Amino acid sequence: MKEYEKMISGLEYQPNSEYLLSLRQKSNDITRKFNFESNPKKREEILKQLLGKMGKSCYITPNVFFDYGINTFLGDNVYFNANCVILDCAKVTIGNNTFIGPNCQFYTPVHPIEYNMRNTFIEWAKPITIGKNCWLGGSVVVLPNVTVGDGSVIGAGSVVVKDIPKNSVAVGNPCRVIKTITQD
Repeated sequence: MKEYEKMISGLEYQPNSEYLLSLRQKSNDITRKFNFESNPKKREEILKQLLGKMGKSCYITPNVFFDYGINTFLGDNVYFNANCVILDCAKVTIGNNTFIGPNCQFYTPVHPIEYNMRNTFIEWAKPITIGKNCWLGGSVVVLPNVTVGDGSVIGAGSVVVKDIPKNSVAVGNPCRVIKTITQD
């Protein structure tokens, strides 16, 4: 099994394999073009070359950074404010009508706690899923293997370490639910 297949399957992999290095370089090159392009239509076309899926009417404000891009899947009407980081070693899925504040970060890679193993550069990755109709405030960090349920709001500066149920307001470090949202 190749390192990319191990990576997207959640198995231990070597991130410095030649193929993964080439994929990250390609992502860096495309992202650089995106970040320096001033025309919104051209930026959209550049993103379509990079992302696994980009729904209708998505808007990503430069600057943005993707590890791979190809493992990021956006629904319709997704908005990213400036300076977001998506380390998409595993699948990152963001549902329709979701707003992402500035400086948000999505981390799918997991590193060993034991330094002897960590020093071998072995890692693994777990997916992140953000539901539809969500809002993540500025500087939210979402860690690996987290799902944020549909209709939830994550307060600015929160660190999301575990799943958040749908229709919740959650804040803090670690992020915790403080309120349930009732829809009319």
